[in-house]
Amino acid sequence: MKNKFLAALLAGASLLTMTACGGNASADTGADANADTGAAAGDTAKVAVVQLVDNDAFTEMIDSFENKLTELYGDGVTYDVKDAQGDMSTLNSIASELKTADYDLVVPIVTPATQAVVNAGVTAPVVFISVTDPVAAGIMGDMAKPDKNATGTSNIVPVDEIFTLAGKLTPDVKNIGILYCSGEKNAVLTAEKAKAYLDTTDYTYEEVTVASSNEVQQAAQSLAGKVDAIYIPIDSTVQSAMAQVVEAANAAGIPVYGSDPVMVKSGALACVSVSNTQLGERSAEMAYDILNGKDVSEVPAEAMSDFQYVCSRAAADALSITLPEDGSVTLIGG
Repeated sequence: MKNKFLAALLAGASLLTMTACGGNASADTGADANADTGAAAGDTAKVAVVQLVDNDAFTEMIDSFENKLTELYGDGVTYDVKDAQGDMSTLNSIASELKTADYDLVVPIVTPATQAVVNAGVTAPVVFISVTDPVAAGIMGDMAKPDKNATGTSNIVPVDEIFTLAGKLTPDVKNIGILYCSGEKNAVLTAEKAKAYLDTTDYTYEEVTVASSNEVQQAAQSLAGKVDAIYIPIDSTVQSAMAQVVEAANAAGIPVYGSDPVMVKSGALACVSVSNTQLGERSAEMAYDILNGKDVSEVPAEAMSDFQYVCSRAAADALSITLPEDGSVTLIGG
């Protein structure tokens, strides 16, 4: 990565020296000034993107990140996507290899990849996308003051939002099944918050955990026969097997509530979430500041606060559920 402060150093030289060099530089040549003018011609940056598994939600995040950063920084950015294909040991190996790799920036997608990169002690600046709770996940001590060479965006959504929506769409649902991966910190945290919230309501709940996507089908079938609806928290492992969850739920005639529009596209009835595009673009803006010289500790992590409410017409029709047509939710499919 080119040194963004070269112009500032030259501006600090004597007037005679600047005149001899033909310079007419402004003293304001730091990262903030670059935010208006873009990177200098010829500037390059190598970015490693790390994900546990490939799915449509992650693709949307990555595409929006790359498009936004290229727009801001220029065409000199190259991206290397490293996919662990759902295997945690592979993910840890990727993170370990990044310690000595020649990258200007490392961009892990969601919590497992970010934990792996931070725990490995990667020295390149880290800008994560969509970590549910960075503090609880051990990625930083304070959202406002990143202290482990990592900052980025959080996709946390208050769990009462999805259950309030569920109460409107399916008021007869009383017993919620919570299905999630016990190995994903983001899923565990969201599930714990869901259970804590449900304990304050008239809902009851049952939970089933899986260790990998290979266990999802059996777990979903077991849960579907015991509950009135299934809730999937923020969980990339279960999300990658949503078709199996929906198949089990449909066989039992119950709805699935998710945490991402990709889950709704895969057959869930509804979700409340943060926009994946918004997450990717905001992380790209942070990355741009860091590539222009700002220290990671000076870029606070941010929790996105604009929520989207998405419902599936096809899933509603299959379950004879009436969806609101007043614009309060985004309707897809059907």
